[in-house]
Parts: sequence; structure tokens; C-alpha cells
Amino acid sequence: MPIASPEAYAEMLDRAKAGRYAYPAINVTSSQTLNAALKGFADAESDGIIQVSTGGAEYLSGPSVKDMVTGAVAFAAYAHEVAKKYPVNIALHTDHCPKDKLDKFVRPLMAISQERVKNGQEPLFQSHMWDGSAVPVAENLEIAAQLLDEAAKGKIVLEIEVGVVGGEEDGVENAINDKLYTTVEDGLAMVEALGLGEKGRYMAALTFGNVHGVYKPGNVKLRPEILNNIQEAVGAKYGKEKPLSLVFHGGSGSLLSEIREALDYGVVKMNIDTDTQYAFTRPAADHMLRNYDGVLKVDGEVGNKKMYDPRVWGKAAEAGMATRVAEACEHLRSTGTTMTK
Repeated sequence: MPIASPEAYAEMLDRAKAGRYAYPAINVTSSQTLNAALKGFADAESDGIIQVSTGGAEYLSGPSVKDMVTGAVAFAAYAHEVAKKYPVNIALHTDHCPKDKLDKFVRPLMAISQERVKNGQEPLFQSHMWDGSAVPVAENLEIAAQLLDEAAKGKIVLEIEVGVVGGEEDGVENAINDKLYTTVEDGLAMVEALGLGEKGRYMAALTFGNVHGVYKPGNVKLRPEILNNIQEAVGAKYGKEKPLSLVFHGGSGSLLSEIREALDYGVVKMNIDTDTQYAFTRPAADHMLRNYDGVLKVDGEVGNKKMYDPRVWGKAAEAGMATRVAEACEHLRSTGTTMTK
């Protein structure tokens, strides 16, 4: 299937909320990790979301270039081509973008998609994230409203964050404290500023104790009921049942029961990065440790080309990551739900 059209993406999100499942949103940094994500979704017969962060996009542009837009455009061009060979719908997304990188990342990419749409093409990316968690809520929503208008012109879904995800990602670090919990008042202010779709479609990463990175269950108190409280408050005010499409950030180490509860409250997208990074690297490390005298030219020997060929250990890495992506689909109840069936 080609990369999902704006209409297909909208249907994906609507079906997920109605069916109480979510799509894994897999961060990638290379063609290898992209291919692994695609295979994982196909194996699970699940549509999905593949995304790049600002750091991932910069990495994709090359170590001597370090240009986020160049990397993101190159990634999207490659993804648009190879995704055609997989029998699932895939949406492309850009992950966390703080205020100081908007003009270097999200806004230029939105402009590219707007131009494409004017020319009768599909947008390059199907959604972009504005991370306003580091600025006051009022400023966060003011910028979100401006970006939503621009996103709508390019048939793009906007993702915003209202609240704070703890831990560190791409150099943005937040303390683990009460700010990790979005309030009902914040949720109502968000809808007052952005509407419920009439100004453009958006998803909201409301926080309920989420933390980026690696942590063991129990170290951070997740409170998924916060999502339900906000859904009910907004729904009561506007006369709609479960009106918000929500995003779960910082889910590594979460209990399956907590994940499933969040799905029941309207989560349609869950970011997965830390776990898939490990799933990719672990088989590569295993190959190197088991075959060190083949991948290295030890004591003047010649090594073994069949062991240090990047395709050999690369295939193992991709297989490991694909398995973890398929597992994520199972956890999020998206297995077997592809619209292509």
C-alpha cells in the first residue's frame, strides 16, 4: 500500500478510537529501522505510524550535514517508495519538536506539504508534533492554534502535548513531579483554543505520569483515569462522547493493564522508541560477541567477511526489532485490524 492518504489516516484514527485500540508509533533513525518497523506491522496485519524525532532527522541527513529538514525529507521519500510493497497502511509523523526548533523543522516541513497539496499531491508527512510542554499552557495553546491552521492547509494532523512527560528525549529533560499530570482545566482550555475538529484535526498527548526512557514499573505512578476525567469533562461541555483522540508518550516499562486502560479512554497512538532501540541493538550485539574473531581481524588474521558483512548482523537486528513492533501491536490491540483486509 502507498503511504496513507489524509482520508485513510483519518479513518485509521477513527477506527482505533471506536475499537479501543491504538497504533504503535515507532521511532526510526535509518532505512534499516524503517524496514524493521514495516515488517513488524505487516507481520501483525496492523496499520501503523512511523516517526522521526528532531535528532533522528538530523542523524538521517548524515553526520557532516546535520540538517533536520534534509533528513526528514530523505526519510519520507524512501518510506513512500518502500511502503508500497507492504499490505498495510502506514502514516509518517514527526515526533517532539520544541519551540526553538519549530522554524528549523516542523514549519518548513508543513510548507513542503502545503505546496504538494496545491499541486494535487499528498502531504509528505501525515502528522507533525508540536511539543509545548516547556512553555506556559497559554503560550503552548497559542502556538498550537497557529500551527493547526497551517496543518489544515496541508491536510496534516497536528499532535500537541498539554502537560509534561518526565525524563529526557533528544536533549529535552523534564523533572518527575506533579507537572506530569494534565488537569481537567488544561484539557478544557485546549478545546476552547483548538476546537474539536472544525479548525483542523489534532491529537493530544495528555500526561498522566508518563516518563521517557527506561524505568521499571512502579517507579513512576501512572494514573490513566486522568484521561477519562478529561474526556468526560470535555464531552459533558460539548455534548460528545469521548471527543478527544489521545496519545500515550513515555510508555516503556508500563504495565499492560495500564496501557489497556489508557486505550479504553481514547488513546489512539502510543510512542515506542526505547524498547525498539534495544530490540534492534541486542541481536547485533549478540552477533558481535559470538563472532568476535570473525568480525574483527584479531592478531593479524583476516577475519570472516561473512561475519562482518553489515547485511548479516543487520538482518538479525531488523528481525529483532520487527518482532518487538509486532508485540507492540498485540499489546495495543491493533493486531489484525488493518483496513486492507
